[in-house]
Amino acid sequence: MSVRVRRVYEPPESEDGVRVLVDRLWPRGLAKDAARVDEWPKDITPSTELRRWYHAGEGSYEEFARRYEAELAEPEAAELVDRVRELAAKGTVTLVTASKNLEQGHAAVLARLLQS
Repeated sequence: MSVRVRRVYEPPESEDGVRVLVDRLWPRGLAKDAARVDEWPKDITPSTELRRWYHAGEGSYEEFARRYEAELAEPEAAELVDRVRELAAKGTVTLVTASKNLEQGHAAVLARLLQS
């Protein structure tokens, strides 16, 4: 299983496989055809409340990851996680995000969960 994390603003590469946008909102200033997004499952993105809490600096990355994983365990999100996991079992999946911090963002949490 191969799951990658990249910024959506980077040009698509042939090694990306299935590109999955993991942001709730469409990335600012990016044309849809330029993004080459194959899937956009909005319900596996962090809730608005969690996202605002984390970006306000109110908690640690570890706490954010724990809360996000709890959201991903909810039935609707869990079904979408399973869908992306199935795609990754067939080939490379690249999670794309507008986030600048790929190592401590929601896409990294999701990638770890998909690979576990």
